[in-house]
Amino acid sequence: MKNKYNLTREENVFIAKRNIVDYIWKSANLEGIAVTYPDTQVIYDGGIVNGLKVDDIVAINNLKYAWEFILANEDIKLDFTLLCNIHKLIADKLVLNTDLGVLRHTPVNIGGTKWTPLFPIETKIKEELEEILSNKEKTKTEIAIEIMLYIMKRQMFIDGNKRVAMLFANKIMIDNGCGIISISQENQSEFYKKLIDYYETNNMEEIKNYIYNTSINGIDLN
Repeated sequence: MKNKYNLTREENVFIAKRNIVDYIWKSANLEGIAVTYPDTQVIYDGGIVNGLKVDDIVAINNLKYAWEFILANEDIKLDFTLLCNIHKLIADKLVLNTDLGVLRHTPVNIGGTKWTPLFPIETKIKEELEEILSNKEKTKTEIAIEIMLYIMKRQMFIDGNKRVAMLFANKIMIDNGCGIISISQENQSEFYKKLIDYYETNNMEEIKNYIYNTSINGIDLN
């Protein structure tokens, strides 16, 4: 799986900043946050939107702060600590303070399937993250997609796992000039079907290829 784009980090950050509201809007919708693109823009700009749930407004602002964090911090190590810090930003004021950046301690159910994720164990999570991240035979794009899907399936936090997964994956993409992973509105239904299949079979090849072919944004500067 080749890198689709070969940008400098500066070029990739520029692309991300230019399209950041779109990425936030799509990421929010992917996790069931019913907000329109125009409303996302207003919230991002600090404006007031009437008729939205307070939690939805908070979630958009949290995504804004989390994106700003990964764009501004190039040298932060990709590890379990970063994963927890992203969750703190994503879930602030949306979950109990005791659940921010902390592995969940209650069971969760996944809509659309009888499959249920195992309870996360910190030592095992760290080992699994390191195994994926340290692979020298795969491109950074492939590693980013795999780590995103792994975090989504692991469901290690009480809420916001897809948002955390996409931000962690895009930290890898941006730092290595590989573009941005973003699931468009028209592809979200098919993405969910393939995601459920991955959950149930543990075979990620189909959804990994789907993401690669449909959901990586960038600019070819060559």
